[in-house]
Amino acid sequence: MHTWVLPYASTVLAMGAAAGLLLLQLVILDVVGITARHTPGAPVVADHGNLFFRATRAHANTNESIAAFALLAVFGILSAASPSWLNGSSWVYVSARVGHMLCYYLGLQLPRSACFAVGLLALFAMLVVGLQAWT
Repeated sequence: MHTWVLPYASTVLAMGAAAGLLLLQLVILDVVGITARHTPGAPVVADHGNLFFRATRAHANTNESIAAFALLAVFGILSAASPSWLNGSSWVYVSARVGHMLCYYLGLQLPRSACFAVGLLALFAMLVVGLQAWT
């Protein structure tokens, strides 16, 4: 690892953890889809009582936010943002995504929304800390 990246090693590790989480969700989605005998390419019925629907939405939601996470992490690193803030915010995001995923699978709507909000706040914190490096 290059020396200039060392202060952000935790953020880089969080990026790997987020990618691993997305991969795990994909595997879970595939297993649940196979178990439910879902026909590939067929629409997924919107039913929060159905684990396959919840797994589909959990994966899709992570997929929707992971690009912002990756871009903000790279932006923060390349901007020489505060390592402690960037590293901490990165792990808050990853932790919130894990919580969101678990709450979605278990059908816990209010905690799921709280985890989503925490993850969103972590992304905004990453943006702010990156922008602060430019002032």
